[in-house]
Amino acid sequence: MRNPKNENYYFPAEWHPHEATWLSFPINTDTWEDRFERIYPAYFKFIETISFSEKVRINANNKNTIDLINRLLDKFEINQSDIELFEHPTNDSWCRDHGPGFLINKNNNGRLIVDWEYNAWGGKYPPYNNDNDIPQKIAKVLGLDFVSPGIIMEGGSLEFNGNGTLMTSKSCLLNPNRNPHLKPSQIEEILSKYYGVEQILWIEDGIVGDDTDGHIDDTVRFVSENKVITMVESNKSDENHAILDENLKLLKGMRVVNGKQLDIVEIEMPKAVIDNGERLPASYANFCITNGHVIVPTYRCNNDDKALDVIQSCFPDRKVVGIDSTEIIWGLGSFHCLSQQEPSPNFA
Repeated sequence: MRNPKNENYYFPAEWHPHEATWLSFPINTDTWEDRFERIYPAYFKFIETISFSEKVRINANNKNTIDLINRLLDKFEINQSDIELFEHPTNDSWCRDHGPGFLINKNNNGRLIVDWEYNAWGGKYPPYNNDNDIPQKIAKVLGLDFVSPGIIMEGGSLEFNGNGTLMTSKSCLLNPNRNPHLKPSQIEEILSKYYGVEQILWIEDGIVGDDTDGHIDDTVRFVSENKVITMVESNKSDENHAILDENLKLLKGMRVVNGKQLDIVEIEMPKAVIDNGERLPASYANFCITNGHVIVPTYRCNNDDKALDVIQSCFPDRKVVGIDSTEIIWGLGSFHCLSQQEPSPNFA
């Protein structure tokens, strides 16, 4: 088995220049029920915003799905010149988790795909065989080599600073429904080998309503090599208060590879989003970084504008765009969960 780290491959930070962003078009009625028409306005605004600064590459379940996407692109009057559709069968829409991990080489313009196994967050939502096949299908259409470590891993469970540090949550990666045969030290070794990092930093848990067992992309995000945004909940009676407070305490004790303490930017959680009596995992941290924009989910509440302003201050070279995610979050994820970046080659 290849060792990408020894070959000078690594997983770049999300703000590294992109060739494209990949999506998997929503088709699963178990996830979205009868809400497709309600999510399309926000979903296609998301597609359009990505396309302003990079290509959008979409996994489409079949020819009927491709026809539907083309009709909707016309309906929403979206320029299709930078939108590419691929007939790749899928089970669901969460490309962050079932999509490929794109590595770039520090010394040349090489790229390599990591093809992790995918089991729909511990086998919660079968079938997932088509989603599990997506990384190799993308490798084939791009003409890239791939390496398959043979263990379960999801993109939303990992956060990178692009310079040797990976952050993740114990509640997810150490959950027995993922890789029960592996010790924490073995998981760290595998992450280091296949993502080209020097250290693994651990927070504890994720937010209430998150069916992924605590993906970090709802709680803590790197915005530069030394700076993170972290979600906080000031209402002590809220279920998320203790969870996020514990994560904040852990972050305050962390240092990255260069020895610097984290510069921590706190963002207040949105007001709880409740639908049919269910609390949904609404968070501003589930933003998507593109070449020209940072696309942030909003939730029709007073904290939206404050969150957008704080995130804008962290990305002076990009325009922050808020898109209403109140309908999309019904699927239990938002814009980061829906997307996976394809980095440009790292020319020496």
